[in-house]
Amino acid sequence: MAINVIKQYERMVVFRWGRYTGMRGPGFRWIWPFIEVRKIVDLRETFLDIPRQTCITKDNAPIDIDFLTYLRVIEEKAEATVLQAADFIGMARGLATTTLRAVVGDMDLDEVLSKRDQVNSVLRAKLDEATENWGVKVTRVEIREIIPPKEVQDAMNRQMAAERVRRALVTEAEGDRQAAITRADGSKQAAILNAEGERQAAILRAEGNRQAAILNAEGFTLKKLGEGAATKFIFPMEFTSMLHSFVSGFGGGRPTDGDKS
Repeated sequence: MAINVIKQYERMVVFRWGRYTGMRGPGFRWIWPFIEVRKIVDLRETFLDIPRQTCITKDNAPIDIDFLTYLRVIEEKAEATVLQAADFIGMARGLATTTLRAVVGDMDLDEVLSKRDQVNSVLRAKLDEATENWGVKVTRVEIREIIPPKEVQDAMNRQMAAERVRRALVTEAEGDRQAAITRADGSKQAAILNAEGERQAAILRAEGNRQAAILNAEGFTLKKLGEGAATKFIFPMEFTSMLHSFVSGFGGGRPTDGDKS
């Protein structure tokens, strides 16, 4: 077709008489019929579903892995996907399969099972290095499933069962420990309260005995004073002065011998 509508996410690679002449961006684009031909390149990110592969680890354990590879065409190198690769999708799928085997072959089984993120990173880096020549960028790799050998699965299941039992025992022991601590703390607090109560009671009893002893001593003293042979009366000084004045006045009213003469 002479008139072409190129979408925003597309680029058009143009050939004239079989020779690459350039790349056209989005919008209405004209090419000469019969003289020029075009190839549309999609810039959007896509993914490859890599089917399950059986790989051999470094310690000779067979393991099945399937994963997804996400990639996109680099806009500045869109022509390379046409000029350098006949079918970059198929080529990327084959490369992903062989790269997976190489990466897993350099790792032990335990590493593959426990370091999935590391496997993803190594795969992405190796694939991206190879596909860059095709104008393709590998954005990420995601392993979906790792299936170890049956005997390894059985061992892992036994290990998980043992771990669950261990956690249950630890939880039970922790509960018993907390209960014992709570009981001991309660007993300690009760003993403290009992001791404090006994101390206060002893103080009150001692205070009562002291007061009783004081009262008994005072009563005994008064009794002894009352039983004495001579009783002394003590009068205030003012009372004795008044009595003396009264006696003196009474005696002054009688005539003396000098008056009689």
